[in-house]
Amino acid sequence: MSDPTSQANYTEIFTEHCAFKWNVDFTNKKITGSVTHDLHVAKDGVREVIFDTADLDIHSVEVEGNTVSYEVKAKHPIMGSALHIPLPSGLKSGSSIKVLINYQTTKDCTALQWLEKEQTQGKSFPYLFSQCQPIYARAISPIQDSPSVKIKYSAEVTSVLPALMSAIRQSPPSTGPAHDGRVIGKDEVTYVYHQPIPIPSYLIAIAAGNVVYRPFPRHPGKAWTCGIWTEPELIEDAYWEFSEDTARFLASAEEIVVPYRFGVYDLLVLPPSFPYGGMENSCLTFLTPTLLAGDRTLVDVIAHELTHSWFGNGVTHADASHFWLNEGWTTYIERLLLQVLHSPADRGFSFIIGYKALQDDLEMYADKPKYRRLVIEFEKGEDPDDAYSGIPYDKGANLILHLERTLGGLDVFLPYVRDYVSTFMGKSITTQEWKEHLYTYYEKNGGAEKIKALDSGWFYGEGLELPVKMEYDSTLAESAYRLAERWDSSRSVEISKLEFSENDMNNFSSTQKVVFLERLQSYKPLPSSHVEHLASLYKVSATHNAEIRLRFYQFSLADPTSPAAQKYAVEGADWVIGGGTGMVVGRMKFCRDVFRAVYKVDKDLAVDAFQKAKNSFHPIARKLIEKVICIFKTHSDSFQVLTLSF
Repeated sequence: MSDPTSQANYTEIFTEHCAFKWNVDFTNKKITGSVTHDLHVAKDGVREVIFDTADLDIHSVEVEGNTVSYEVKAKHPIMGSALHIPLPSGLKSGSSIKVLINYQTTKDCTALQWLEKEQTQGKSFPYLFSQCQPIYARAISPIQDSPSVKIKYSAEVTSVLPALMSAIRQSPPSTGPAHDGRVIGKDEVTYVYHQPIPIPSYLIAIAAGNVVYRPFPRHPGKAWTCGIWTEPELIEDAYWEFSEDTARFLASAEEIVVPYRFGVYDLLVLPPSFPYGGMENSCLTFLTPTLLAGDRTLVDVIAHELTHSWFGNGVTHADASHFWLNEGWTTYIERLLLQVLHSPADRGFSFIIGYKALQDDLEMYADKPKYRRLVIEFEKGEDPDDAYSGIPYDKGANLILHLERTLGGLDVFLPYVRDYVSTFMGKSITTQEWKEHLYTYYEKNGGAEKIKALDSGWFYGEGLELPVKMEYDSTLAESAYRLAERWDSSRSVEISKLEFSENDMNNFSSTQKVVFLERLQSYKPLPSSHVEHLASLYKVSATHNAEIRLRFYQFSLADPTSPAAQKYAVEGADWVIGGGTGMVVGRMKFCRDVFRAVYKVDKDLAVDAFQKAKNSFHPIARKLIEKVICIFKTHSDSFQVLTLSF
């Protein structure tokens, strides 16, 4: 079955290599240039190649050096416009052919966000960055935009600002002077990149802005390198935050799985409008600045993103229906890394936090129970973003944890994990192919009888509970639970007689504070006086830790009729839109959940706040929030929104 989100004919002819030649035009906010596809013929007599495009301006097409006519079909609202290019007759399976397309992006490009200089840290230069997952690579280039097609690529990018891509830099060197010693913002420099490892199209990424680089210390005995890119204003903070753990995480992941094969693992801290916590672009993970907590408490996101080097970037889901293969496996290994690097209690604690997010997401799909499944059978042209939630992450991770326990623990399970990765590295697979390998492996190595009865509810269940009740190590959660219970028991006590202290959470980690606030949400809402006292006492409404601040707003806005909710709704809305600074909190995990909570308290406040700042959000975030606004208008009492937990 072909990818339900693509119109490309990749089963008949597919791209093996792309060569991009791009000019980044900050004045007109577009990328102009060309892409050359080296195509492999998979079917005798194929007469055309079909590429996915979205809002591109196609100028001309050449096949083997000859200009040809082409046809851009009518635009599908989700899949975009199919580009049909005729091919010479008589092509044989196994042969190759070259196609060159000259084009430019347009103002409607969903994959690109062009920031004004005021929206950056330095406020001196504009900024550009892309987000191609899940189906937006077609908006920056004509391409067979399916994870079933894995390509190598090269790129020559000309820009007046330093340009980065999800590939290995050839020139100028990262360690040389910024912008090759020329005047930033004025002189053009051509940056050359090469990606020798085949990757899915959603991992093609570009960023351009006033960025600088600092390498991390080399890890003993490792050939790969790590480093950090940021605007100059953030380089000290970002280097401190990530330099201690990144290489250590990567080396530990190699011990669990197999050696890292991309050669370079760099990080890029983007401006605040970046819509995700992190994006695992090959060789260059994109990160939100909300991770710069100043105490290294949020660096575990790096453990997740680098684990994608094996699960997603290496072993890839065939299409959106099997997305859980990327995220479920990555979340499972990420949490195993926490056990290796810290303790079993840290692994259990992460599963506890994830389970709360999973419950929230499952409840959100009352009207779309299909999206509660791990394997979602998308209709042709259905938008995968509509199903984008934490379910594939946490339900998938729990499935793998259940298998680990069922099959006898890590000593038995990790050899299978390595065999799985080694078998499918560089390939794109379905859930069925994964299951067949699982069964075959344990038939050979003992244990097949333990998994033959694997509950289909893991894959197709639409309920609010997992098929198996999961138990986790709750050691690190107990103190947070006890403090929440004390607050719940105090609801009838006068404020002046409350026996709480600002020192109550002195020994809490940031994640324990998160669990404390989440636990409070499981109780009946506290009186307004208690909510305001808690906020003042623990400073949770003013913290720079966005994870804690999000949970505080979820907790404080739980009773929409309370005076405290009215107060903190204003604060929450102001926080996510940047308080008029243009520096929005663009990570969808935060902005969409806060908009959701604020809307329940004050509809007009939520809508007006979004309208005021909507052009500062990334196009993907803006599109999905606008869908929420649409739900606001048509279902006044049944607000729904997708909760992202990554």
